[in-house]
Amino acid sequence: MDDVKETLVLIKPNAVKRGLTGNIIRWFEQRGLCICAMKMLRIAPELAAKHYAEHIEKPFYGELVEYITSGPVVAMVVSGPEAVEVVRHIVGATNPLEAVPGSIRGKYATSICCNAVHASDSETSAKREIALFFEPDEIVNYGTELWEGE
Repeated sequence: MDDVKETLVLIKPNAVKRGLTGNIIRWFEQRGLCICAMKMLRIAPELAAKHYAEHIEKPFYGELVEYITSGPVVAMVVSGPEAVEVVRHIVGATNPLEAVPGSIRGKYATSICCNAVHASDSETSAKREIALFFEPDEIVNYGTELWEGE
């Protein structure tokens, strides 16, 4: 299918520390998306700087880098039809006060910075971000037969 895309999801340190990793993964799988790659890591400041490069001039940049490097994260490549948009919908608004209760951030986020998950905001960002966290041979696309005929 031409509309099958990949996107990056990071389960952030606060969600990992709270034991929410399995629950968050379940949201994507229950929606019919595939987890094509996954690993737990501690993000080095250099990687965080590359990941958040678009925010470098913003006043909250330092807080973003400090937070994402403060503990373990689970990085995932999620794929499916229109994956970027579907994942952004599942994740919810960045500000937990604006995130609907039926979204991951609406349920688990504690602040804008500690909002449980990161999800790529566009196909361009997804490609760039996936390349930061995964080598091509680490990504296993297994789910295309799930979406045939849709």
